[in-house]
Amino acid sequence: MRPTNEPVRAGPAPESPRGTKPREVSDVIGGGVGTPLLHGQEPQPTKQLVMTTRMRGYKMSDIGVLEAIHTARALRQFKPDPVPEAAITQILDAAIRAPSAGNAQNWVFIVVRETEQRRKLGAIYRKASDVASAMYAARGRPPHMTEERFQRFMATGAYLWDHMGDAPVILVPCQSRPQLPRRASLPAEFRERLADEERYVERIRGASIYPAVQNIILACRALGLGTTITTNHIRCEDEVKAVLGIPDDVETFAMMPIGYPRGKFGPLARRPVAEVAYAERWSRAWPY
Repeated sequence: MRPTNEPVRAGPAPESPRGTKPREVSDVIGGGVGTPLLHGQEPQPTKQLVMTTRMRGYKMSDIGVLEAIHTARALRQFKPDPVPEAAITQILDAAIRAPSAGNAQNWVFIVVRETEQRRKLGAIYRKASDVASAMYAARGRPPHMTEERFQRFMATGAYLWDHMGDAPVILVPCQSRPQLPRRASLPAEFRERLADEERYVERIRGASIYPAVQNIILACRALGLGTTITTNHIRCEDEVKAVLGIPDDVETFAMMPIGYPRGKFGPLARRPVAEVAYAERWSRAWPY
C-alpha cells in the first residue's frame, strides 16, 4: 500500500467537473487526525487511516478550492446512505488544519451517527427552530433577496427543522472556554485590564472555531457530501450538552448535518463584491 493525502470519496464516482477524469483513491490516507488539546494536554502523534477492503475502488473527481468555494451550497436534504468512517475522518482532518488563536487548538468535534442520538438532537433542534422561525418571519425578507428566493430559503430551512435527525451524520463542533491568567500573575500595570481582556477573548472566540467549520464545508464538497452550518440549537444548548455528555466548560458552536445530498451543488447567489467591499476606508467603493 502506498501513502497519499488524497481524500476519500465513498459511493459511485460523481460526474467529473469540466470533463476531468476521476482519480483512483489509494489504500492509505495520510496526514491523520491529531487529538484536540484541552487544558494543557500533551499533543498526541498523528495517525494514518488505513482504508479497508470494502472502501477500495471508490473514486472522486478533481475539484479546485475556488470551485469548491463557489459551489458549496447549503444542502439540507440527504439520502439515507451511510457516510463511511474514512470519509468522516478526512473531514475531521481538514477541520483541524484551520487557524487557532494562540495555537490553542481547544476544539473538539462530536460525530453523531447512532439513530437514537440523532433523534434526540433532531427533537431539540426542532424546538429551538420554532424560535428561529418566528424571528425570520418577524424580520421579513432581506432586501437583496427576491420574494421567490426568500420563500425557497424558508422552505428549505423548514425542511431541516423537521428532519435534522434524519441526516446520516450530525457533526457538532465544540470549543473549550479560553483560559486567562490569574490576576496575581500579571504585571501590576495589566491587572486592571483583565476585565477588558475577558471581553476581548469572548469577542474573538469564533475566530478559532468557525474557520474549522468552513474547512468542514469545503471538505464535504470535495467528497461529494452535502452539509450546512446551523446554530439554532444554541437556544437550547443545555439540552444538547446533556444528550452528548459535553462538560460544563465546553460549548457548542454549530450543528452540521452531513450526508449524500438529494439536491445539487452550486452555483451560489450572493450580493456582488462591489456592494460589500470598500477601498482604504468605509464607503469608498472597491473599484474593481
